[in-house]
Amino acid sequence: MAIVAQTEKLIPLVGWGRVLAGALRSADELLQAVELTVADFPEGLSIAQQFPVLVPQPFVELMRKGDPCDPLLLQVLPLAAEEQMHPDFSIDPLGEQDTNVATGVIHKYHGRVLLLAASGCAVNCRYCFRRHFPYSDNRLGRTQWQAALDYIAQDASISEVILSGGDPLMLQDERLAELVTAIAQIPHVQRLRVHSRLPVVIAERLTEQLTDILTRTRLRSTLVLHVNHPRELTPMHAERLGKLRQAGVTLLNQTVLLKGVNDSAQVLIELSETLFDHHLLPYYLHVLDRVQGAQHFDVSSTEAYALYQQMLAQLPGYLVPKLVREEAGQPHKTPLHAF
Repeated sequence: MAIVAQTEKLIPLVGWGRVLAGALRSADELLQAVELTVADFPEGLSIAQQFPVLVPQPFVELMRKGDPCDPLLLQVLPLAAEEQMHPDFSIDPLGEQDTNVATGVIHKYHGRVLLLAASGCAVNCRYCFRRHFPYSDNRLGRTQWQAALDYIAQDASISEVILSGGDPLMLQDERLAELVTAIAQIPHVQRLRVHSRLPVVIAERLTEQLTDILTRTRLRSTLVLHVNHPRELTPMHAERLGKLRQAGVTLLNQTVLLKGVNDSAQVLIELSETLFDHHLLPYYLHVLDRVQGAQHFDVSSTEAYALYQQMLAQLPGYLVPKLVREEAGQPHKTPLHAF
């Protein structure tokens, strides 16, 4: 079977793996695909190589051709603004290095712990709060799993394990199943949460095997996707997410508020309604984590709260996500009305 090399494993070139192998990996490729040139961006593009371009074809196909302001394009195109340094932005905005208690383990909040199940992603979002994270020191291969699982097993207060990354769904189904089964063997863990953007940009990742993995153990499983704009969802998402929901998996979404992408009440309201149509409940609306390189996406707290008030006025309560900011050292996410 043909395979494509990744940082932590080999992904078979079938199904979603084949789609990932065909991802665009340069700004030039991306601009050509959407019928634009560098001249369409007067501010210029970033030439830094530390955080490369990576965009799967299905996500590119949803972009409007010839539109330099397309909200999907702006999430993945490296603009020159990324190279500007801002005093209020840092490489570790959430203080995760202080809570990185073991290889691949981040323990910030009471009762739950985060495992960095994979260091790679299927798409490099330009606002990523972990774009500077030391993944090389936190890769959880099979040989490191046991130490991470021992950490969880020794703390009876941990009732929920969150798989994150990178993107945990970059793991092959066989390895993901092995990890989930091992977590389920820890008696005090009751819930499993998987945070992923991969199925948003490659809907084929929502396989029957994934449904089986998330429902075969005694753990109550939740899949939290990351959709920022209503145009990111397709009929294939609706079909496959519907099967997951019917199988008993809780489906939530978290969105990052991004200038030029979704900083509009109309877009956010449409997003909530579209999420519900695709079997997802809006969970969090995050203001931007202040990571160096993403300052051009920042929306002020005052503007964010005004948008939130418009959502409250026009949507039923269950379609209004919690507006929050995550702050280093705090015991929970901070509701924005408390700023």
